[in-house]
Amino acid sequence: RGLGDVYKRQPVDAQAAKTILDEFSASEGVGKSFSLAIADGKGNIVAEHDAMIPRQPASTLKTLTAFAAATTLDMGSTLDTKTYLIQGDDNRKTVVLQGEGDMLLSDGESDPSHINGHAGLGTLAQRTAEALKQRGITQVDLLYDDSLFGQDRTPAGVTENNAEHRYYTAISTMAVDGGRTWTDMVKPANPDDSSQYPVLSQQPALDAATTFAKRLADNGITVMSGPTAGAAPSGTSALASVSSAPLNEVMAFMLRHSDNTLAQLFGRLTALKRQAGNSIKTDTQAVADTLAEQGIDTSGLQMADCSGLTPGSKVSVTTLIEMQERNLTAGIATAAAEGLSIPGLVGTARNRIVTGPDNGLFRVKTGSLDAVTSLAGNVSRVKGGVLSFAVIVNDPENQWSAIEAINVMAAKLAKL
Repeated sequence: RGLGDVYKRQPVDAQAAKTILDEFSASEGVGKSFSLAIADGKGNIVAEHDAMIPRQPASTLKTLTAFAAATTLDMGSTLDTKTYLIQGDDNRKTVVLQGEGDMLLSDGESDPSHINGHAGLGTLAQRTAEALKQRGITQVDLLYDDSLFGQDRTPAGVTENNAEHRYYTAISTMAVDGGRTWTDMVKPANPDDSSQYPVLSQQPALDAATTFAKRLADNGITVMSGPTAGAAPSGTSALASVSSAPLNEVMAFMLRHSDNTLAQLFGRLTALKRQAGNSIKTDTQAVADTLAEQGIDTSGLQMADCSGLTPGSKVSVTTLIEMQERNLTAGIATAAAEGLSIPGLVGTARNRIVTGPDNGLFRVKTGSLDAVTSLAGNVSRVKGGVLSFAVIVNDPENQWSAIEAINVMAAKLAKL
């Protein structure tokens, strides 16, 4: 959402903004460990409390990862899942399934009307079976190549906030439905509905390959052995492939559903694109380096992961405000702005802040952990112009009261 310079220059009443801040500070449940900043459309802070103090941000950290990824990657590109054929000297035929990071595969046909399931293993199996039958092949061994992301795929310490493996699974080159198992919950009819948190698979690539083997059998190809981990052949054309939704749509899915694994995936893709390394540490460093190169103030920034789930991350609301100022400007990171949740309409903030006429005026990212509630975003003001804001509350006296106080505070911003 790029805005004209005149629209961004509309002044914000600093005294009225300070009144909103003071009212929030006195709200029940907030406590003393909070930071809040309100800025005009140019990013100039007009009211603040402890704006430079780094605090645990929860999922508002994802706005940093999204900006870095959208700055670095081709957001119109896709993540492809491919098959290859190896013909051994013993006349055995082996199909290799190889992924590039599409963790939103479906177990059936490709569904271009959705982001989750845009590419389907059933469609890939059908295309692969057709190519095999053209070569007179009806029996194969099956390997899957999950090697792209190396061995370091899970942030140290994430288990503290990952009860029953419901909020993070290791990044993978392929997964069905984000690794959601649906063993203890009813799977929603809409594949893009990620409002529930079923247990996540701890072997998503193997599960995807197992599903692919079943789909090959459905298409008349007998899998003699496998799936087994292996390597795709180099210098060989693919038998068949399917493509994810464009990365900008995957990013919107990640932000609006606050998907921790996909956030880490975007960090890894950023690190690989920058040739920075292939580990959790290089993921976070790639994000921080990209922000610094883009002129973002990263003073006090600590990233334990790329999602905000792992304990140990800290960021100031000043940094979050700068991210929002960039989100108000059309540019190279447009996808990071377009994916924000819209209160009243879509995303994790759908039922936050507003009811009625102010629907659609806010673009925000929520954050929530046991001792953290946060919100960062930008606002189209009722009287014209825009502003941005960021708030982080750590160790609130009452979590639910603090969340409601944030909602009340944010709703007032549209009237500035």
